[in-house]
Amino acid sequence: MTDTQLLKLPAPAARYGTLAGALIAFAGTFLSWTYTEEFPGNLTVNGYPGGLQLITLTGALLTALLALAALGTPGLRWLTPGGPHSAVRLMALGTLAATLYTVIAIAVELDGLIALDPGAWISLVGSLVAVAAAFGLPDDTPYDPQPGDTALARLTHTLKAPAPRAPSRTLPAWADILLIAVAFGLALYVFTYGIDIDSANSELFVGYLILVALGALSLARAGLFRRLATLTARHRSVSLAAMFVAAICFPFTQDNDTYALIGTNILIFATVALGLNVVVGLAGLLDLGYVAFLGVGAYTAALVSGSPQSSIGVHFPFPLAVLTGAAVSLVFGVVIGAPTLRLRGDYLAIVTLGFGEIFRITMNNLNGNSGPDLVNGSQGVPNIPDLELFGFKFGEAHDVLGLSLGRSGNYFLLMLLFTAIVLLVFHRSGQSRIGRAWVAIREDETAASAMGINGFRLKLLAFALGATLAGLAGTVQAHVNYSVTPEQYQFAGTAPPNSAFLIAAVILGGMGTITGPLIGAALLFLIPEKLEFMQKYQLLLFGLALILLMRLRPEGIVPDRRKQLEFHENDQLAVPEQRLTGENAPEAATGVTKAGA
Repeated sequence: MTDTQLLKLPAPAARYGTLAGALIAFAGTFLSWTYTEEFPGNLTVNGYPGGLQLITLTGALLTALLALAALGTPGLRWLTPGGPHSAVRLMALGTLAATLYTVIAIAVELDGLIALDPGAWISLVGSLVAVAAAFGLPDDTPYDPQPGDTALARLTHTLKAPAPRAPSRTLPAWADILLIAVAFGLALYVFTYGIDIDSANSELFVGYLILVALGALSLARAGLFRRLATLTARHRSVSLAAMFVAAICFPFTQDNDTYALIGTNILIFATVALGLNVVVGLAGLLDLGYVAFLGVGAYTAALVSGSPQSSIGVHFPFPLAVLTGAAVSLVFGVVIGAPTLRLRGDYLAIVTLGFGEIFRITMNNLNGNSGPDLVNGSQGVPNIPDLELFGFKFGEAHDVLGLSLGRSGNYFLLMLLFTAIVLLVFHRSGQSRIGRAWVAIREDETAASAMGINGFRLKLLAFALGATLAGLAGTVQAHVNYSVTPEQYQFAGTAPPNSAFLIAAVILGGMGTITGPLIGAALLFLIPEKLEFMQKYQLLLFGLALILLMRLRPEGIVPDRRKQLEFHENDQLAVPEQRLTGENAPEAATGVTKAGA
């Protein structure tokens, strides 16, 4: 027993206790949890888990697997290359949180605790046993408990301490590729499961979110994500192919075209967030009116795509309409950026916020009364026709290899192509000399100018590029939604995309990264779409989420390496002297101290 344990349990007893609790929780999911089918998911059937029982079952199974890995079970050690104990603790917490939430939801929606059948109590007790035993496990990273420390302090250490690095292990190339394919396949399944949850079954979606959030933290602490990152870096081409193959498969898994539409809107939102990431993440320019460039591209496409209500009365082919929308957005980016980018910080943010509001108000006034009748004012431009590209009609359902592909699926694949283009542009820009100059300006514009970097010209280039990418996504959005109205492009509206949500997506996902804004955009779009009761309080809830993120993980979900080192500088240097043993221990400790200095 080590002095780092807050609960005085021998390590083997804690591991076996965690395993036993997980198995008890697992067994409880095969028993009835309530007597009536009024609670969503039908939790009344013995021997056939459903609804939130499946969430507890999955969490308990993963907890048991990690506990077996901690026990050194042959064949399971690969699950925890970075250390098993923190991973087990977080997964057990996820199982307990999902189970406790289900118990509370049943009690609130039905007749109180009397509505609970034995299965619910068995799973709850099992998950409590697993958590209690997991907190008796030693830490994978050094932790010095202070007098008065509680389990909350232990949990905070588990969340914030850097995961230990696993020793590199070379596998055959075919095994690496197989693991990459399995990882992307599992990611597609988890994402599809969340999308397929009916918005009326908000209880199931909340349980899903709880388990996915803590489960992802657990797998990260286990070192699996770091190992996957190593594999994807080693096989970059294969990883990109696997990612896009998984994305292409998504619309074919959807029987309901409404759920495929959610995926399409997520891609639109994510693509615009990537464009904003050029401005905010790379160049460090706070743009609070960025959604206006999305509106410029959407309005341009609506006016030139053959809508009967278009005041221009032209019908460009879609490729030409895309180029027109991107070009007009580029012009607006240069026109707005040229006089404003000489400002910095808060002043620049205020001016860009003003531009976003001016755009929306101007579109409202172009109604024939307050101004020229160009875009029908608040009515917008409706009846935008569906696309037809090379004879392929996006508004009709198609059969592909015996699988049905609806209208939303067609636009999903089109938007996936646009997302790939934006990803390529972002990656190439970030790796270029211009991208490195943007990062230098973001870190210290004065120092960058002293090194000969033309700050204004490069900031204007970032602003124009971000506007172009947003306009590109706007051309597709106009056709997906059939209409374009000014209310779609506010600073903070009831639904994304808007400027506040775009900035939140970049910060939540990780500034300056490629996959970060994609994950942030998916979360910020999917959660309000599935949880209708959150729509009135979503800004408050997302504000609280950002506060927690800044406290626990300021670098974002997918951290940029530079930001990670910046925010966790002290953690990187924390090497305990007691681990330095042998004849060269004093020299090693001195070397560490010098390296830290």
